[in-house]
Amino acid sequence: MKKLLNTLFITQPDVYLSLDGDNIVLLKEQEKLGRLPLHNLESIVSFGYTGASPALMGYCVERNISITFLSMSGRFLARVIGKSKGNVVLRKKQYNISEDERESAKIARNFIIGKIYNNKWIIERMTRDYPLRVDVAQFKETSKYLSTIILEVRKCENLDQLRGWEGQAAINYNQLFNQMILQQKDDFYFNLRSRRPPLDNMNAMLSFAYTLLANDMAAALEGVGLDAYVGFLHRDRPGRVSLALDVMEELRGVYADKFVLSLVNKKIVNKSDFYKKENGAIIMTEEAKKKFLAAWQKKKQEKITHPYLGDKISWGLVPHAQSLLLARYLRNDLDEYPPFLWK
Repeated sequence: MKKLLNTLFITQPDVYLSLDGDNIVLLKEQEKLGRLPLHNLESIVSFGYTGASPALMGYCVERNISITFLSMSGRFLARVIGKSKGNVVLRKKQYNISEDERESAKIARNFIIGKIYNNKWIIERMTRDYPLRVDVAQFKETSKYLSTIILEVRKCENLDQLRGWEGQAAINYNQLFNQMILQQKDDFYFNLRSRRPPLDNMNAMLSFAYTLLANDMAAALEGVGLDAYVGFLHRDRPGRVSLALDVMEELRGVYADKFVLSLVNKKIVNKSDFYKKENGAIIMTEEAKKKFLAAWQKKKQEKITHPYLGDKISWGLVPHAQSLLLARYLRNDLDEYPPFLWK
């Protein structure tokens, strides 16, 4: 159980939620795990729920406290809310900003600042931790260049220019990515990003990790009442969770890339976990996907200190924290959306 930004997160499996007076009570096999006053909560998010009492749902509906149910893996299942006036205002603000490219750029640039900043510190940590394994001079030069791009992005109010700066940063970061692969270099290498289809083992894993992260982010956004399909940087496209792709930009490197690198460098995966199709696509075996997902779920349980909130939370709650912060910004509770800045 974790309280964050007036939201109660229940991450233990098989927990039943009930009401006692003005309090939420958490039960597991009739044993009371916790009790918390409801008067200062805005929402409840439950992972892998067993159920919630009608009395609790009725109480929350009357007081505009939303209850969101997710699977243990973070997939969005359902959301119980009262009168939709709060969500209507929030989503109308989201839609209005999305229609205005200049206003969209003011939010989108913070997603990109977070992404470039985090990639810069991935590079810096490599020079600190593996000075004899990487080209330190090249890494330092790239880190310096990324700092100059951040300054340009900070004042950018044009989406096309913003995408250009993001592209330049990505090219320079990707040029170093192969050096970050420290083990099994004959079987795992990175020359360029290939998506449809992935043409090597690293790209196959990166695509899988980005898909998982996008799903986690979409569920988190839906949980706070935002529309995951209407973005600011990524424009509308049928079936694409554009806002999820926006917000996950700042987590691509520090969450997904580092995770994939750890699987290779710790030899959790090997060349036998992949096979090549006739069209050249590299596919992960079913057994490899099971190993990948098990490690992904373990990663989500690791604790970090959120750089903006100062609270200790699990990696799996970072998408939810950023979604809450974005919703607060759109409600004018914050002057600016604070990206996730890792160091």
